[in-house]
Amino acid sequence: MSSGVAERTRRARTPGAHRRRPDRGRRLLSGVATALLSRVAGLVVPIVLVPVTLPYFGNDLYGLWMAVAALAGMAAFADLGLGSGLMTKLAPCYARGDTVRARRYISSAYLTLSVLALALTGVLWACSGAVPWSALFNVTGQVTPEQTRMISLICLTAFALNVPLSLIARVQYAYQQVGRSNVWQTTGSLAALGAVLGVVRAGWSPILVVAVSVTAPLLVNLLNTLWFFGRQEPRIRPAPSAVRVDTAVELTRLSGLFFVLTVVISFATNADTLIIAHALGLSAVAGYVVPAKLLSQLGQLVVLVNVPLWPANGEALAQGQVDWVRRTTRRMTVLSVLAAGLPAVALVAVGDRLFAAWLPVPMGGDRWLLAGLGVWWLLQSALSPRFMVQNAGGVLVPQLCGWLAFLALSVLGKWFAADRLGVAAVPWVGAVGYALTVAPAALYGYRRTLRRHRGPAVEEGLVESAR
Repeated sequence: MSSGVAERTRRARTPGAHRRRPDRGRRLLSGVATALLSRVAGLVVPIVLVPVTLPYFGNDLYGLWMAVAALAGMAAFADLGLGSGLMTKLAPCYARGDTVRARRYISSAYLTLSVLALALTGVLWACSGAVPWSALFNVTGQVTPEQTRMISLICLTAFALNVPLSLIARVQYAYQQVGRSNVWQTTGSLAALGAVLGVVRAGWSPILVVAVSVTAPLLVNLLNTLWFFGRQEPRIRPAPSAVRVDTAVELTRLSGLFFVLTVVISFATNADTLIIAHALGLSAVAGYVVPAKLLSQLGQLVVLVNVPLWPANGEALAQGQVDWVRRTTRRMTVLSVLAAGLPAVALVAVGDRLFAAWLPVPMGGDRWLLAGLGVWWLLQSALSPRFMVQNAGGVLVPQLCGWLAFLALSVLGKWFAADRLGVAAVPWVGAVGYALTVAPAALYGYRRTLRRHRGPAVEEGLVESAR
C-alpha cells in the first residue's frame, strides 16, 4: 500500500505530470471548438435535405424512412458496449504510451464486431422474407410492401456494417485526436448530402436515395480507418495475431455494463417515432420527425462537445485530480446549456414561420411541440457533463437505474399522451419523466464517482505534507 502511494507521489512530482493539466485543457478546448464547427456543418444537411426529400418521397414514404432509421438507432447496442469500453480502456494506455496493450484492446474489439456485423447482415437478408415489415412499421397508403422491405434492408444492412467501422471515432477520441475525428464525421455528412442531391436531381428511385444516404458515411469511416491505422498510428493497427484472451475478457467485462446501459438508452430515446406511427399513423410521423430531427442536431452538438471530457476525465480521475474534474464539469454544463438553449429558444420563437417558408409541404409548426423538444434537449444538455464523469470512472449502475425507470414511465406515458393529446404532448412527457428519473440518478452517480476517486489525491497530499 505504502509503495503504491510512494509511486503515485513520485509520478506527481515528475515534470511530465505538471504538464498534463494544461495539455489536457488545451485538448479539451480544441475538441469543443471542432465539435461546434462540425455541428454547424452537420446542421446544414437536414436543412437542405428535408425540403428536397420530403416532397420527393411523400409523407408516407418519408415517414417510413424515418421510422426505419429510428429502428436502426434503437439497435445502437449492437456494438455490445465495446466502443464505450474501448475508449475507457485506451485512455490510460495512451497516457502511458502502452502501444502493446492498446493494440490488444483494439484488435479484440475489431475482431468481435466484424464477425458480429457479418453475421447480422447474413441473418437479416436470409430472414427478410419472413419478417412482416409492413405490419412492423404500420405501413398504409401508397407505400408498397416491396418498398418497405427494401428500405428496411438497406438501412439496417448499412447500420450493421458500420458497427465495426464506427470504432475509429472511439479510438481517435481516446488518442486525443478529437478534431480530426470531427472533421472526418463532417466529411461523411457532407458526402451524404452531395450524393442525395445528385440522385434526386437525376430523378432516380427514392430507394436509391436511401441507399446513397446511408452508404456515404460508411465509406468515409472506412477511409478514416485505413488512414489512421495505415499512416498515423500503425503501431496499434488491429490484427488477429494481437488478440489475447485475458485482454479480451477484461474489455468485455467493462463493456457488458455499457452494453446494457446503451440498450436501455437506445430504446428510451428512439421510441417516439414508433409510438407515434402506431398511435397516430405514418402521416403524423412526418409532422413530428422534421422538427425533432432539426432539434436533435442540438443533442448531437452537446454529445460532440462533451465526449472529449470522457478520456480527459479518465486521466484526471486516475491522478486523483477531483477538483479539476469538478471545475471542468461546472464549466461544461454552462457551455452545454448555452449551446443547446440559445438555438432552441430561437427555434421556438420563429419555428412556425421557418417551417412555413422552408418546407414545400405544410407541417404545422406547433410551438408547444417545439417548446417540448427544446426542454427535452436542455435537460439532457445540463446532465451530459456529469455522465461523462461517471463513464470515465466506470460508475454505470446509477445511470442504468435511472434510465430503466425512465423507459418504463415514458413509453406508457407517451403512448397515452399521443393518443389523447396529440403529437405535441410526446416530448413534454419525455421531459417530465427524465426530470423525475434520470436526473436524480445522474446527480447521485456523479457524487459517488468523485468520492471514489478522492482517496488517491488525499493519500498523496498526506505523504507530501509528511515530507
